[in-house]
Amino acid sequence: MADPYQALGVAKGASEKEIKSAYRKLAKELHPDRNKDNPKATERFSDVTKAYDLLLDKDKRAQFDRGEIDADGNPAGFGYGGGPGGAYPRGAGGQQFDFGNGGADFGDIFEGLFGGGGRSSSPFGSRQRSAPPPKGANVAYRLKVEFIAAATLQKQRITLEDGKTIDLSLPKGVEEGTQMRLSGKGRPGPGGNGDAIVTIHINGHPFYERDGDNVKLELPITLKEAVEGAKIKVPTVDGPVMLSIPAGSHSGKTLRLKNRGFHKKSGGRGDHLVTLMITLPENDPKLAEFVKDWDVKDNPRADMGV
Repeated sequence: MADPYQALGVAKGASEKEIKSAYRKLAKELHPDRNKDNPKATERFSDVTKAYDLLLDKDKRAQFDRGEIDADGNPAGFGYGGGPGGAYPRGAGGQQFDFGNGGADFGDIFEGLFGGGGRSSSPFGSRQRSAPPPKGANVAYRLKVEFIAAATLQKQRITLEDGKTIDLSLPKGVEEGTQMRLSGKGRPGPGGNGDAIVTIHINGHPFYERDGDNVKLELPITLKEAVEGAKIKVPTVDGPVMLSIPAGSHSGKTLRLKNRGFHKKSGGRGDHLVTLMITLPENDPKLAEFVKDWDVKDNPRADMGV
C-alpha cells in the first residue's frame, strides 16, 4: 500500500475528523457495490480502508510517523519471502499471519506451549520424573473481516501456514480483537500439533458505525420527505428495507429497525438505528421564495439561552 496519508489525500498532521471525512468520501466513491466492473476501484477501496484503519489507530499512526512500521503495519526493515502472499520473520516459536484483502503477513509471535520436567524427592530417595513430550508451536493469525460480513456472520476462508484452507464460522458476539482457537492447527511436535490462534479485525464501513450490538446509520432525506412523511428504501447489513418516515420529522430523529444489527453472544441481534439528516438543495429559487415570507415564531435555540 502507498503512504496512508497520500491514499486518503490528507496532510500528515490531519485531525481524526479530517481523516474520517476523507475516508467516507473516498469509500462511497470507490465501494465495490458501485464499481462491480472496475477492479482498480475495488483495489483502491482496499488501500483506502487500510490507510484509514492505520491512521485512526493512534499507536500505529505514531509508529508509522516514527518509521517503525510501514504502511501495511509491518515492522520496517524486514523483507518478504516464504509462505502464501509473502511473510516476514520476527523470531522463533509461533508465527502470525495477517489475512485480508488477498494477502498474508507474518506478525507477532505466539510461543509454543511446552511441557516441563523436574526432579521430585521423597524420604526414600530421589527419582527422575520424565517430561511429557512437547507440543508444536502455536501459530497466530490476524483475520480481516468486512463490516457487513462480521454483522451477518458470513463464513471466512483462511489459508493456514501449511497451505490448507479452512472456512471459519465467526462466533456470535464477534467484535474487534475476538480470538478463536483452532485446536491442532499449529505446528507439529513430538506431543502433537500446537493450535492456531485467530484474532479478528473488523474493517470500517463507509456509512455504518457499530454501537455495541447495534448498527448506526445517518440517513439523508429531503425536506419534502421530512415535512410530508414518506416510505423510502434504507440500506441495512441484511440488504435494503422500506422505512416509514413520519411527517414532521427533523434532523437528528432516530428510528429503530429491530434485529438488523450484530448477532449477540447471548442470542438474538442488536438493532439498526437510523438517524435522519435533512439535506437541502443548493440555490433552489422556489425554496428561497417559500421561506422569504415564512414567519417562524418558535426559537429553536431557546433551550440554549440565546
